[in-house]
Amino acid sequence: MFYNYMNLKTEKDIYYFMVIKSTDNGKTWSTPVDITSQVTQPNWHNHFKFITSGNRTQTKDGKLLHTIVNLNSGLYVFGSDNHGDSWYLIDKSITPGDESKIIELNDGTWMINSRVNNAGYRYIHTSTNEGLSWTTISAPALPDLGCNASILRYSSVAEGDDKNRLIFVNAKDAKQRKNLTIRISYDEGKTWSTGKTIYTGGAAYSSLTLLKNGEIGLIFEKDEYKDNTFVSISMKWLTDGKDLGIQ
Repeated sequence: MFYNYMNLKTEKDIYYFMVIKSTDNGKTWSTPVDITSQVTQPNWHNHFKFITSGNRTQTKDGKLLHTIVNLNSGLYVFGSDNHGDSWYLIDKSITPGDESKIIELNDGTWMINSRVNNAGYRYIHTSTNEGLSWTTISAPALPDLGCNASILRYSSVAEGDDKNRLIFVNAKDAKQRKNLTIRISYDEGKTWSTGKTIYTGGAAYSSLTLLKNGEIGLIFEKDEYKDNTFVSISMKWLTDGKDLGIQ
């Protein structure tokens, strides 16, 4: 688990990046390790920077990948090739982009789904060379005021599943943080379903996970940040049974 750290008494407005690990499903945690020097540049010291909240991804070859935002210069990817023993920054600025999520597509392409403040919709960045260069497109079909969202691979034909399925959730509204909606894609994120509404009221940051029973776990900020709410979503409900062949 990553977290952003600031000492308000000695270094106000100076941000550090910490990581802690658990090997017992969160019952106990390791001593925090400062990875700031591994995943930032020295000239970033006074910049407003943070690791994106929410889930990261692991590629087929074992890389751990996640995203950093530097409000002075853009969005970046950082990773680990040794299961988190050490980390590195891919020093390639990606714009436009704020809090983002990264996943790997079946063909090895890295895909980032990005918040862009006040654009009214999400942006998608893809790389076929492990982050050395990126192609950027806007995604008007994914309305968004500018809020942290979540994307998850549910299944992959390459891993023996019957279908490729990606899941995406965000506050589906171009003007307000509300109308939390979950969608499914069967074509590696090229198109998305209309989606099902989780909550029509105020909703902000969200994070997805895959549960052992095959359902989708979702935690989100609800009603102007008054509650953190967890829901479990079945594929049957999300697709009205069509994914399972139920008419």
